[in-house]
Amino acid sequence: MSLTFPARDEIARLTARMLLEIKAVDFNAAQPFTYASGLKGPTYVDCRRIISFPRVRATLMDFMAATVMRDAGFEAFDNVAGGETAGIPFGALVAERLGLPMTYVRKKPKGYGRNARIEGVMTEGQRVLLVEDLTTDGGSKLSFVDAIRETGATCAHTAVIFYYGIFPETTQRLADHGVALHHLCTWWDVLAEARAQGAFDDATLTEVEAFLTDPRAWQAANG
Repeated sequence: MSLTFPARDEIARLTARMLLEIKAVDFNAAQPFTYASGLKGPTYVDCRRIISFPRVRATLMDFMAATVMRDAGFEAFDNVAGGETAGIPFGALVAERLGLPMTYVRKKPKGYGRNARIEGVMTEGQRVLLVEDLTTDGGSKLSFVDAIRETGATCAHTAVIFYYGIFPETTQRLADHGVALHHLCTWWDVLAEARAQGAFDDATLTEVEAFLTDPRAWQAANG
């Protein structure tokens, strides 16, 4: 393993640039996207696209490994767990870079056999890093963390490529559960890079900024 440790703002800028380049990001204020929550917004990100772009994939996983080691420690973990489903490939790639065992966590027990939520080998006392593609409000992470802790392992850190960065309660919600969040970039980084590139028209970028500044108000005003 040979990793470099770019400055955080450079990691954020380059991550945003790569997401735009592979068209993992879309802005559309005229026809807002509907999120899993049922609410609407002018922004969309699909981190699953990353796995199909080898140079982007490799660079982002290097960034994630470097970020985790810099923020949490070089010998802070014994196991890396990917969250079903989008976190599984990224968990495997980060585990390879850190030289650690890899596991994954199901969203719910599979309903037969051992009825397990953890696949792979996770043992009592192991310090587990939970890896996912992104986080919005942190809710899905808590279920994965609880499943990890039920094995007797600990989970005090989660790492994601993309963090929305627009819901201020997210990091506190995770902190209250004893979990620190590590991320590469946010919507603000993507907006800045999109502006620098002229990737979208000014009217769209203005609407996106309004949404990011106060998503609840934007959603109320736009259905």
